[in-house]
Amino acid sequence: MLLPAALFATLAAAFYWGLMNSDDRLPSALTGKAVPEFDLPPIEGRADGLSTADLQGEVSIVNVWASWCVPCRVEMPLLVELAARDTVPIHGINYKDAPDAALRFLDETGDPYTRIGADRSGRASLDWGGYGLPETFVIDARGGVAYKHVGPFDRRSLEEEILPVVRRLQTENRT
Repeated sequence: MLLPAALFATLAAAFYWGLMNSDDRLPSALTGKAVPEFDLPPIEGRADGLSTADLQGEVSIVNVWASWCVPCRVEMPLLVELAARDTVPIHGINYKDAPDAALRFLDETGDPYTRIGADRSGRASLDWGGYGLPETFVIDARGGVAYKHVGPFDRRSLEEEILPVVRRLQTENRT
């Protein structure tokens, strides 16, 4: 009778330890590699789409989002604030969205994006290794993926994870 209780307690302790000591960042198969080849048209009503060539020559951020994505709405104020600081160009990939819904979303939340590519089929996002929205990538000046953040970021993850990578890459790019 004590053996089952002891086994249960041991398993419960192991699961608890695993939950409390795990790294919740999801790795990206693209980290350290070039961004995939893509060429997305603009959202209807916008001037500039987004392609692989646009991610060359300077450090940038690419954010994958959709108007129907509630967590995307949560992180948008921080993206707008970051864009206002003019620290790094922010580009968007709009995932499987109707153009009018995407434009309405940007009107409501603010538009932090320098360029936005409309990924109506979702193919480009899959090529980027996407498996949840929003996703944010830091791209180095050579067009390589340096960092990936899955899910909405908060001020802490922006200031302690994303921006340090941006600053390091910008410093490396100047030397």
